[in-house]
Amino acid sequence: MDYQKLFQSEISGESVKAWKAQGKKAIGYICCHVPVEILHALDIMPIRMRATGITESPDGDTWMSTFSCSFARGILQRWLDGTYEFLDGIVTSDGCLMSARAFDNAEHISNKNKEGRFFYQVGAPRMYGDLEKEYYENELKDLIAKLEELTGNKLTDEKLKASIAKYNEVRSLIQQVNALRKEENPVISGEDALKLMLASSNFTVEEYIELLKAFLADAKNRAPITDKRARLMIIGSALDNPGYLQVIEEKGGLFVADDLCFGSKTFNYAMEVDDKDVLGSLADYYLKRIVCPRMMDNRVQLQKDIVEACKEYKVDGVVYQKMQYCECWGGESLYLEPDLKAIGVPMLQVEREEHLANAGQLAIRAEAFIEMIEK
Repeated sequence: MDYQKLFQSEISGESVKAWKAQGKKAIGYICCHVPVEILHALDIMPIRMRATGITESPDGDTWMSTFSCSFARGILQRWLDGTYEFLDGIVTSDGCLMSARAFDNAEHISNKNKEGRFFYQVGAPRMYGDLEKEYYENELKDLIAKLEELTGNKLTDEKLKASIAKYNEVRSLIQQVNALRKEENPVISGEDALKLMLASSNFTVEEYIELLKAFLADAKNRAPITDKRARLMIIGSALDNPGYLQVIEEKGGLFVADDLCFGSKTFNYAMEVDDKDVLGSLADYYLKRIVCPRMMDNRVQLQKDIVEACKEYKVDGVVYQKMQYCECWGGESLYLEPDLKAIGVPMLQVEREEHLANAGQLAIRAEAFIEMIEK
């Protein structure tokens, strides 16, 4: 199998169109607090929505405030310009205010135009406890009922467990990819690693598994990267534009680790399943896993995880990128920077937009940061 498809980060409708040709549904989702296993178990292809490659968002800017982040406006633009015409609808959670507004506007416009598409928002608590888990489970049960009505399929524990097993296999394979990045001379750049993980939204989970296996089987034949000057980690806001990593890596950095919801955080560990409470196991996983600062009771652990990753991957410096007006990552550097200083790891802070319009400025700052690390 030609795994080079994994490095084509553009939004593709090839796989989903083949899926829909079988009479099946495809649903987009915006936030990673939407359990993809539920959609897959109901024979729906889940597709995480992105704004990758966008250069302007005139329609998104018309419908959303300029104080909304450009990532959210970019997603709405992609919805309105027909990029996601193959989707039967959108499911999201209230992951952050910006993406929720993109969802609201997409739903309003679609309903106004009488398109008959499916829209549903799941309420996801910002803390974990017995009450919060019960609430989230009830939200998922309501989602399941609506999706069963949409598809005519019935969700069973057996179907859900089979889907969980598929996505756990993906998580295991991505962990193997990230293990390659720990090497002194990795065989994959940070840019390509992010492209590979973004590609999960272009394929069915079954296709994605086979592509990852093909890449890992050939990894030993790839030439190691030996010309980099600093081992870096990238953290922060939702980043679906590999161009930002490319600019910095061209200046001598090498991203050997990341803490991104479009990157490693989604795949960091497998879901454990209690056969007596499958839906409860799924709710536990999605509320407990550490993806971003959205959850108010795991932010300290998030910072600890970043520090530990710096040690594990032998990171020389951290690039903290935050989308302008980002609700979740706007101020985390204030808490994180002292912890990184304590282990001797400097941080470069970059405020950005979805479209990489200031590549020259970023390159200058990246080169200065890498020179500082070298000294």
